[in-house]
Amino acid sequence: MTPIIEFKDYTFKYRSQVEPTLHNINLTIYKGEKVLIVGPSGSGKSTLAHCINALIPCSMNGESTGSLTVGGQDPAQAGIFGMSKLVGTVLQDTDGQFIGLTVAEDIAFALENDCVPQGEMFSRVDEVARVVDVKGLLEHAPTELSGGQKQRVSMAGVMIDDVEILLFDEPLANLDPATGKRAIDLIDRISRSTNKTVLIIEHRLEDALYRDVDRIIVIGDGRVVADEKPDELLCRDVLEKEGIREPLYITALKHAGCRVEAGSLPQHIETMDLAPYREKVRAWFQKAELPPARPAGEAALEVKGLEFAYLPGSPVLHNIGFRVGKGEMVSIVGKNGAGKSTLSNLICGFHKPQKGQILLNGRDLSDQSIKERGEVIGLVMQNPNQMISKPMIFDEVALGLAVRGVPEEEIKERVYETLKICGLYPFRNWPVSALSFGQKKRVTIASILVMNPEILILDEPTAGQDYRHYTEIMEFLKEINERLGITIIMITHDMHLMLEYTDRAVVIADGHLLADDTPARVLTDEAISDQAYLKKTSLYDLAVKCGIGDPSGFVDRFIYFERRERRNG
Repeated sequence: MTPIIEFKDYTFKYRSQVEPTLHNINLTIYKGEKVLIVGPSGSGKSTLAHCINALIPCSMNGESTGSLTVGGQDPAQAGIFGMSKLVGTVLQDTDGQFIGLTVAEDIAFALENDCVPQGEMFSRVDEVARVVDVKGLLEHAPTELSGGQKQRVSMAGVMIDDVEILLFDEPLANLDPATGKRAIDLIDRISRSTNKTVLIIEHRLEDALYRDVDRIIVIGDGRVVADEKPDELLCRDVLEKEGIREPLYITALKHAGCRVEAGSLPQHIETMDLAPYREKVRAWFQKAELPPARPAGEAALEVKGLEFAYLPGSPVLHNIGFRVGKGEMVSIVGKNGAGKSTLSNLICGFHKPQKGQILLNGRDLSDQSIKERGEVIGLVMQNPNQMISKPMIFDEVALGLAVRGVPEEEIKERVYETLKICGLYPFRNWPVSALSFGQKKRVTIASILVMNPEILILDEPTAGQDYRHYTEIMEFLKEINERLGITIIMITHDMHLMLEYTDRAVVIADGHLLADDTPARVLTDEAISDQAYLKKTSLYDLAVKCGIGDPSGFVDRFIYFERRERRNG
């Protein structure tokens, strides 16, 4: 096999940092390989990618020792333009990658720069659009597309140059589960049909393993911690030690006391040989406890017969109705564009429904302004940078109270108390710019909590977070839910979040309410999962393959067991 990427004793330190981000990397990737790179936030995996596509050192300065060659060239010498002919990078934020006014223009951009004749340009755009399945979208504006469509257009834009290496930076971060599966399937088809070298950097390991990869490279603290075939890596405890969430069925097998062997091919639950583990899994199921039933409480929020359309004749929501009990944690799930965010905007008063009612504690909210609703319903947006308007943490959290004319002494007391609840008190005099993404997320939650809301709505609270930060944010939300009795509604694509942390799932597909049930029952129902673009949990497959007749009961027991383990651990 021919090496296409070679790191030899490679160390890199950013100019602004004291310690190197990458330490003594020795890594060879061969032509035509498909490699998954995983590691917690800050481990150095994105820096590794930036070295390969020449953003380091051409855009991001620093010092390096050792050597790196990509396609036989030194990226530092070839520069970003030189490397772009060899390495195509698909960014996590696809919006930052669009240039053309239409999909066809955007795909053709590199060819226009190379002065390719128009006839050839049309045929090449047509061909690559067919490969990534966007041929019917060529006249559309990129801004009109869904998350999955945008990603396919970005892929077409880098493939048009006939690059040898395709580098995907967190391709699943903003996609619903079913669209994520399609993205992984498309990457796999491209890998097999073109023999291109494919590198995938991703937090969501189980989702990324929906299709085979040749190797998984685990990066931890700037070092290569493991470089193994998936079947071998999944039998070890490396992922757990590095704070990477292993596939749920592997965790369940370990809870049942099984020692997973590479020979049983654990990369995919669908094809894994479970015969050696079946009896232990069944025995665990028999003795594991079900979570206690939660009594139905008084309603905090009720939505009745809600209808809404941005344009006449094109309804976004049809006859939506559900109730959320006081102190509940509920998830709202469904595919991209299903109407989930529109629903939260209606609850907060940013839009007015054409029909139906929204009741808070039994009172109709239709005559209440956005400001009045904001006193009791807090909305935390997906991107904390869109919510922060003050440079200092204290001022940001105090802003809502100051606007409402709360006395200065009371502001100080309430802000300090809220910062303590959010674990931000030591940073009270820090600038917001010095915080990590996860800490900024906490600041936005603190700025809402300080207002003493009754209901907190969070849009994708864990998007782009590694497992450690995800757990940190979710445990914090669980704590404020239990300690302060705040009702929490989460809009999410993360099926594990929905299973592990919420009592109920409200499922919306194409503007209709499809289900309102426990997460375990939703994610063990194939018809609902397919229609709402969710992903049936691998725990369902494990239960069925082990001959357990109550898959949703198995899932409930697993989640309850995990919760208690975490609380006691």
